[in-house]
Amino acid sequence: MIMDQQGNVLSGSTAEASRLYDQAVEAFNIYRGDPLGLLDQAIEVAPDFAMAHILKAHLFGLATQPDATRDAKAILGTVKSLRLSDREASHVTVLDLVVEGEWTAAATALDRHNADHPRDIVALQSGHLMDFFRANARSLRDRIARVLPKWSEDIPGHSILLGMHAFGLEETGDYGRAEEIGRLAVALQPLDCWAHHAVAHVMEMQGRAEDGIGWMIAREPHWSADDNFFRVHNWWHRSLCHLDLGQADEVFALYDGPIRQDRSMVAVDMVDASALLWRLHLSGHDVGDRWNELAAAWDSHADGRTYPFNDWHAVMAYLGAGRHKEVDHIIDAYRSSAEVSEAAEWGRRTALPLVQGFAAFWRGEYEAAAGHLHGARFIANSFGGSHAQRDIIDWTLIEATVRGGLTGMAEALANERLALKPHSPVNRSFLRRAQTNAPASRKAP
Repeated sequence: MIMDQQGNVLSGSTAEASRLYDQAVEAFNIYRGDPLGLLDQAIEVAPDFAMAHILKAHLFGLATQPDATRDAKAILGTVKSLRLSDREASHVTVLDLVVEGEWTAAATALDRHNADHPRDIVALQSGHLMDFFRANARSLRDRIARVLPKWSEDIPGHSILLGMHAFGLEETGDYGRAEEIGRLAVALQPLDCWAHHAVAHVMEMQGRAEDGIGWMIAREPHWSADDNFFRVHNWWHRSLCHLDLGQADEVFALYDGPIRQDRSMVAVDMVDASALLWRLHLSGHDVGDRWNELAAAWDSHADGRTYPFNDWHAVMAYLGAGRHKEVDHIIDAYRSSAEVSEAAEWGRRTALPLVQGFAAFWRGEYEAAAGHLHGARFIANSFGGSHAQRDIIDWTLIEATVRGGLTGMAEALANERLALKPHSPVNRSFLRRAQTNAPASRKAP
């Protein structure tokens, strides 16, 4: 009986195929290398190797891209013709939900799966990503907490769980424990870019921009290699630190260099690029024709249905490039959709007001933008990304209130941000500008 490194039975495998599979899992764990290539090799050796096909379906299903979702559906068709264990059949049930846009149902099914199979690291990591894509902070933390007692330091992958747990702790505001466990995780596995980015998130949320830059620079060799799937996202984190310090030249250099020089067509990379250009625009910087390249790249991904978080970021690029027809197309797709999936509901309830708010802001209709975004920011954590990524909503909202002369709201929002990050130059500038626009009788003494 052939098993993976965590003791789970692998149906249809051989010794050679399982070795390749274990390497693919390790590559997935640290987001580095070519897990798909390794899985293809394993399948060539053992065509009926169920978990090799299943992990491949997870990788495509979690890509949040239309073409990748189609590929995942095709792989699932193959998997269903194979002999499966109960554990493997459970994976298929989950994946069927993912490819239909039912993210919460899939994540909940993995809750039950991991209760029965607590050392299934593929299920744990895929579930963690599902929690991330639906912005469920509690699940990001508790999915890992529920199984950690079933692991020990001598089980391969234990440090990977620590890195995931660190991110969940950060997203639930437990910054001290998040940094402690994140640092432990990267000490055990220096190439764990997810654990590294968990610590970067702590520093971002605490307004420790200088510490964040130091953390990124000191560990750059571990996360910046060409075969690291998260290298662009980590460069984005460093850019946020520079932006918070008003170092726009550094941000432009990073955008034109490691963030966008390769013209990546990977959705997560394009999300970071859109969000960074939008933040530069909010800060008063002219980003030139950078919007045009990025908008063209979004054309193959922004379909108004697969994953609304991506569509919203595509809209930022379309607005910057003056491609308003594409923005209208996405708005119309959300309004007219008859689909009943969770992803479709995200589009109608959450992405639509965000898109409308950002479009209104771009047109200079600041009061309308504030109206859309003030409500949307309270529902935005029903889908997509981290607190750091979603902060662009609040940043755009407060900028709209400042530019639109909505003085009372601008001061209130500035005070809100300063309570969380009192040393942030960006947040201080919001309050200063809000008070400058205020009637004389209402200005701070």
